[in-house]
Amino acid sequence: MNAHSPLDTFPNVVEDQLKPIDAAALFDVERASHPPRILMLYGSVRERSYSRLATEEAARILRKLGAEVRVFNPAGLPLPDSAPADHPKVKELRDLSLWSEGQVWCSPERHGSMTGIMKAQIDWLPLSLGGVRPTQGRTLAVMQVCGGSQSFNAVNQLRILGRWMRMFTIPNQSSVAKAFVEFDEAGRMKPSPYYNRIVDVMEELVKFTLLLRDRADYLTDRYSERVESAEAVSKRVNQRSI
Repeated sequence: MNAHSPLDTFPNVVEDQLKPIDAAALFDVERASHPPRILMLYGSVRERSYSRLATEEAARILRKLGAEVRVFNPAGLPLPDSAPADHPKVKELRDLSLWSEGQVWCSPERHGSMTGIMKAQIDWLPLSLGGVRPTQGRTLAVMQVCGGSQSFNAVNQLRILGRWMRMFTIPNQSSVAKAFVEFDEAGRMKPSPYYNRIVDVMEELVKFTLLLRDRADYLTDRYSERVESAEAVSKRVNQRSI
């Protein structure tokens, strides 16, 4: 039986831009050997910030798993659009995002939402920066800390942002209830199911980062953008001299 119906015609498709799936680009890629590079963002500048403490605990786990970790301190980051893009803190954040192969976002939940500090960091990361996308194709793990009972509002919002920023957000996530009782005086997290979940999330993040980083360019290659690029090149080449 013919697998193709007579109705399977594609008058709206640019044929030379709709290419067969390249299995070799998915399965036969050259594998990088350097440690996975993970950027960590947290959403509070309080002196005893539980999102920072949870982030630092997660960073220790990531280093244990062989990752190279950098934690961005949001203190001094201006509000979005209130300073030029060459502001030192903005440049630091953008450079770290470009450096990263995976990211961890950890926000407190405030008024049923992520904090403004968390959102400001993400808002400073553009979808495109000089022809390069500083978040596209990177893996993402989302976490939150709660002042009261366990909630998932912040991580759900972070997931939406991760999708919007064209990141691969891993399935697992962490939400720490009553965070103020989960850390000791030295700022270390106490043994608990919440701690075990953070270990789970970081372990999963490293696995997905190693799995996807060498394939990210191919996985994020889009038909619509290939068509747009081809049209732009055609217009440039065929335009009349002025």
